[in-house]
Amino acid sequence: MNKSVTTNLIAAVLVMSGYFFASPVFISIGLFALSGAVTNWLAIHMLFEKVPGLYGSGVVPSRFEEFKEGIRHLMMKQFFTDENIDRFLSEQGSGESHINLQPVIEQIDLTPAFDALVTTVEQSSLGGMLAMFGGSEAITPLKEPFIEKMKSSLVEVSQSEEFYSLLKGELEQPDVLDDMRTKIDEIVTQRLNELTPQLVKEIIQEMIKEHLGWLVVWGGVFGGVIGFIAAMLKI
Repeated sequence: MNKSVTTNLIAAVLVMSGYFFASPVFISIGLFALSGAVTNWLAIHMLFEKVPGLYGSGVVPSRFEEFKEGIRHLMMKQFFTDENIDRFLSEQGSGESHINLQPVIEQIDLTPAFDALVTTVEQSSLGGMLAMFGGSEAITPLKEPFIEKMKSSLVEVSQSEEFYSLLKGELEQPDVLDDMRTKIDEIVTQRLNELTPQLVKEIIQEMIKEHLGWLVVWGGVFGGVIGFIAAMLKI
């Protein structure tokens, strides 16, 4: 049972107890606590649901497009700025924290490179000698060792200071940064367009309802205190 329901039940029990025992103090505490808890619960409910006749309710679904635009603006104007991208590249180049291209290199198919090497040998002055030993089929067993060696060499080159300096210099070109930010903007916009009002509502509810539930609790507590003071003063 969540905090909101528990608070409302306790307040309702106080009201019923007051009527049952003819206790004005209990009735006052219960009524004030119930009104505070219900009012705060309704305010939270109105964030996510449209209530007929209550202007301003359902603010999250009704402002959905503004909500998405706010996220996009935050992402592009606060995170993916030229300064932040440049800082990221600089930090990646400090010490041993270079951009790791090894996973990318490992996935590259270097078969065309080996085929090009074979073609070059066949068309060179060594082509005739190669034909005497079975042609290109004679060096086919070298394919896998060649590819492994090439990948190892590419990884080694990509981790060198010289390579990183060249890469950083190219990425920091104004036109490259602008193109990079444009691509990022397109990706962010595409992902946001996949969101639906219902999904956003569920995400926000899951994140904040637990914490906003305390508004209901404290509404009931402060309402009860005010009710007790009112009963004591016979208001």
